[in-house]
Amino acid sequence: MIMPPALQPQSETVTLAQYEALPKSRRMEVFDGIAYDMASPSQIHQAILLELCTLLYSYVKGKEGDCRVFPAPFDVKLSDHPLTIVQPDIMIVCDKDKLDENRCNGAPDFIIEIVSPSNPADDYIRKAYYYKIYGVREYWIVDPKRRMVTVNFFEGNLIHVAYSFDATIKVNIYHDLYISFSDIACLLNI
Repeated sequence: MIMPPALQPQSETVTLAQYEALPKSRRMEVFDGIAYDMASPSQIHQAILLELCTLLYSYVKGKEGDCRVFPAPFDVKLSDHPLTIVQPDIMIVCDKDKLDENRCNGAPDFIIEIVSPSNPADDYIRKAYYYKIYGVREYWIVDPKRRMVTVNFFEGNLIHVAYSFDATIKVNIYHDLYISFSDIACLLNI
C-alpha cells in the first residue's frame, strides 16, 4: 500500500531524545516508535480550529478551574514504551500535573481532530484506537469534507456517534457545554 508522501513512516524507530532533537519546524507524530511526518493544514482546517478553540477557551476560562485548552502544535506523549507522541488539533487537559514546558504527559481529557483530506483514516481509525487505549475521555472528529462530526465519549461508552454540521453537540465531559456547528458552518460559509 502506498501512503501519501506527507504520511510516509520513517525507516527506523525513534527515541524520545531523537524526537526532541528534531527541528521545531518539522511536525511529526510517533506511533509505537515509528515517526510519521504531518501534512500542513488547509485554510478551512485552520478556520475551524480557530472557531472551536475560541469557544472552548472562553468556556474553560469562565469555569476558573484547572483545565487548559491547547491548539496544535503541542505534543502529547501517550506512552514511553513504545514511544507514542501525537499533536491533536485541539485538546483540553484538566490535570495540571500532566503538563510540563514541552508537552502533555498522558492522555488529555478532550481531543478534537479536524480531518485531513490526505489521510482521513488516520483520525477515524488509528487515532481513535490510540486515544481510547491511552485514556482520553472524549474524542471528536470534525470532517469538513463530509460536513460531519463524530463523537467518541469513551468514558461513557458512546462510540462513533455522527452529527451533521447543522447540529448542536454536547461536550460530554462538561454538563453545560454545547457547540453549535450550524453557527460555525454559517460563519465560515461551509
